[in-house]
Amino acid sequence: MQLHCGAFKIDLTRPKVMGIVNVTPDSFSDGGRYDSFSSAIDHAHQLIADGADMLDIGGESTRPGAAEVGEQEELDRVLPVIEGLRGINVPISIDTWKPAVMRAALRAGATMVNDVNALQAEGAIPAVAATGAAVCLMHKQGTPQSMQQRPDYDDVVREVSDFLQQRIAAAVAAGIGQERIVIDPGFGFGKTLAHNIALLRELDSFSALAVPVLAGMSRKSMLGAITGRDVSDRLAASVAAAMLAVQRGASIVRVHDVRETVDALKILNALNEG
Repeated sequence: MQLHCGAFKIDLTRPKVMGIVNVTPDSFSDGGRYDSFSSAIDHAHQLIADGADMLDIGGESTRPGAAEVGEQEELDRVLPVIEGLRGINVPISIDTWKPAVMRAALRAGATMVNDVNALQAEGAIPAVAATGAAVCLMHKQGTPQSMQQRPDYDDVVREVSDFLQQRIAAAVAAGIGQERIVIDPGFGFGKTLAHNIALLRELDSFSALAVPVLAGMSRKSMLGAITGRDVSDRLAASVAAAMLAVQRGASIVRVHDVRETVDALKILNALNEG
């Protein structure tokens, strides 16, 4: 299986690691640590040195309860970083749901859109379809401001799968080939701990949708609820969750701790291939 991200053709025979670069003051785990141009650029290069196969640049926190960021402010945060990383040898993903930010980021050098809103905003599908960029379609229930208040499903795995199938169909109908599409069940986005565990337990069922699966559980509250650890002390849990996701069919894991995740996956790859 390959993922086409502009000029990049990503071989997903082995799982890939997406490193997180939050250019925000309020992200749940590292808000404010990389919100200057120089710190974000340095962090991005360190993630690549640590083995990141792709980078995800975000200028708006989507943690539960986060305030929405204005379009221009988000552009001011992410565009200098994307432009400053132009020419690196890994794909850059823009983490946004706003079509104007998508278009500007893709012009600046991004080759993937990571959309928590699954291209549902008006103009989002054309913004991606007109390019050769890849897109990650994520499921969430509600908005970041309200999503954790009362998450409710009759069958979380079936409902998330049905939603993602519909969004894949909408993207393909607009001219976005399946080789450019990734799906994300949206761990922690309008889900209780029980919902998240059910999704992880049955993650391999999403392979029926015939596109790669991305899993993002790094440092999230679901891991804190299970381990009792604060967000700054969830490294072991995050690596374990990434490994379990890959064993259940995830092709990409989105993580903060790239070096440790890469090392763990090397052991898994050696076991599977040895």
